[in-house]
Amino acid sequence: MKKIYLYGMICLSHSFLIGDEFLIPDTYREMQQKYCFPGGETGTCATVLSSLGADVCMDGNHICGGAVKTVKEFYTRLGVDISPLTFDENGEALEDYIIISGDIRTPLGTYGKFYENAKSSSEKPWNTPKEEHIRGCAAAAVDPYFFEASEKATRLCVKCGVPYVTVDCAYDSYIHKNSAVSVISGESFESTCKGSTRQEITENYMQNGGGLTIITNGGGEFVYGRKGGDIKRFTPYKVSVQSTLGAGDSFKAGCVYALAQGMGDESLVSFASAVAAAAISRFPIPLYPPKKDEVYGIIKSRE
Repeated sequence: MKKIYLYGMICLSHSFLIGDEFLIPDTYREMQQKYCFPGGETGTCATVLSSLGADVCMDGNHICGGAVKTVKEFYTRLGVDISPLTFDENGEALEDYIIISGDIRTPLGTYGKFYENAKSSSEKPWNTPKEEHIRGCAAAAVDPYFFEASEKATRLCVKCGVPYVTVDCAYDSYIHKNSAVSVISGESFESTCKGSTRQEITENYMQNGGGLTIITNGGGEFVYGRKGGDIKRFTPYKVSVQSTLGAGDSFKAGCVYALAQGMGDESLVSFASAVAAAAISRFPIPLYPPKKDEVYGIIKSRE
C-alpha cells in the first residue's frame, strides 16, 4: 500500500481505568490500570493504521515539553513517519487525563488554553500542511480542528488527487463538501441539531457531502449514504467492552484504510465498524491495537 497521510491532533494521554462503577462525589474508587501513551484523534488513528499494516506519515500540532521523548520513541518503534512534525522541548506539552469505566469516560484537558494561546499568538501551535507530504499518497485523514490549516490540507489533497477522510466538520464546509468519507459522531451531530430536526440535519449532511457521509451513534445503529442516494443503516458489531476510549479514532482509521484499499461503501462501513469493535474490546489501544486478522474475524462472525 502507498503511504497514508494524517493531519490533526496529537497529544499525550493519561488514561485511568477504575472498574465497573463510575465516579461518585466523595466516594473512593480503586484504580485498576493506568497508562500514558501518545493519543489524540490523529495520534490514535496512526497507531491503529500502523497495526493494520499501513505506511503512515503524520503531521499536526507541535509536540512540546515532556511529550517530545514519548512521541518520538513510540512512533519510531511503530515505523510511523513523524518527520513533518515540529518538536519543541521547551514548550508546554498538550496532555489530557481520561477517567474510564466501561463505556463511560470523562476527559480532563487543557484544550481551551491551547486554543486561547493560539488566538493570541501570531505563530500557531500547529504546522502548515505541505504538498510534498501529501502528493502520491493512497489516502489521507484530516481533522478539522486547526481551521485554515486543516482546510489547506484538504485543498492540497484535492489538488493532488488524494481522497481523504474527515470527522465532525460543518455540513456546509469545504472540508465536508470535498471529502471522500466524512464521519460525523453522534455527539457532534447532536450539537448541530439545535433548531433543526435530526432528519433535516441528516439530509443537509448527505446532500452537501462530496462522497460518503457516515453519522455514527455510539454503539447504536448508525446511518450512511451519498448525495442523491438512499439513507442506509448499519448495526455495529457487538463485543465485550473494556473501554470505549479511542473508538471513534479507530473507526476513522478503519475508514481511511478501507478507502486506501478501494473498498465500496458497504465494505468500508463494515470494516471501520469491525476495527472500532476490536479496539474497544481491550485496554489500552496503544498496547493492543486491532490486527487485520482480528478485524476480518469480527466481520466473518456476523456472516
